[in-house]
Amino acid sequence: MRRRVVAAAVFAIAAGLLSPVVATPATARAAQVVRVDDLNSTRAALFIDSPAMGRTIQVQVLHPAGGGARPSYYLLDGLDPGAAQSTWTNATDAEPFFQGRNVNVVMPIGGQASYYTDWASDDPRFGRYKWETFLTEELPPIIDGYFAGNGVNAIGGLSMGGIAAFVLAVRHPGMYRAVAGYSACPDLTIAQGAIMFSIANRGGNPFNMWGGPGSADWGTHNPAAMTEALRGKTIYLSTGTGIPGPHELEIKPQLPENIFFGGPIESGVDACVTSFENQLRTANIPARVEHNPVGTHSWSYWQDTLHDSWPTIGGAIGA
Repeated sequence: MRRRVVAAAVFAIAAGLLSPVVATPATARAAQVVRVDDLNSTRAALFIDSPAMGRTIQVQVLHPAGGGARPSYYLLDGLDPGAAQSTWTNATDAEPFFQGRNVNVVMPIGGQASYYTDWASDDPRFGRYKWETFLTEELPPIIDGYFAGNGVNAIGGLSMGGIAAFVLAVRHPGMYRAVAGYSACPDLTIAQGAIMFSIANRGGNPFNMWGGPGSADWGTHNPAAMTEALRGKTIYLSTGTGIPGPHELEIKPQLPENIFFGGPIESGVDACVTSFENQLRTANIPARVEHNPVGTHSWSYWQDTLHDSWPTIGGAIGA
């Protein structure tokens, strides 16, 4: 390997959570690439010293083998991302799928239960989460500089990452031409309880993210309250119904989990996506929303919808 070194349940447990720790502001210095590992001719791992996060963050990039400028697709992970690589490359065929396509696929590594946002306070379990600053300010110039990015971007993700993709798209409307959510609920009014529970269930204090229920920060991050910022963007959303489908017929170790956990979760996501779709229609904002008649909250279906979404997302960014 060639290495280049370069300069509701929440309320019941809330009383037992640790008090927030006030975060100190990040320094004004720019993020620096401290190492680049070329994993193969079309996949690289960047290790970036992030002033906002106060530590080194790994980002893996799928990129064309040849030269020439190209757009970038920021592809976000779910609640429990891999530590060594994105689950997109570990659990789907994303790497071979994007080979030969003229796009940088940018996958941050880590960020368990972070929702890829800037947390109001440092968390005893997770430390400092300033993912929004990292993804929208520190990382893009590095990607464009190292991988011939042309400044045209899209963002997408599954579940937690899909929620985050829509949050970042409405908060930074000039940065992304397209946004995709695979089994993601962009209406935080509906998703708030599930989001807070998911953080607490992994040992974090959900109040450290955007404060408690009713706080102003929840409103300023809610895509359903900021749909106008999506006008003019290419939008893709996909969801199943929670009913077992063809992938549940496959024999694999995760089958019970897919059915008994992924089924109910996907059913809830489907209801949320339907509500969000109705809001977009009321506002006359076009969107491609795929309601699959079957499908659970699981990786086999996200691989399918990644493939299905690409003509829409890739077309929007000229890839």
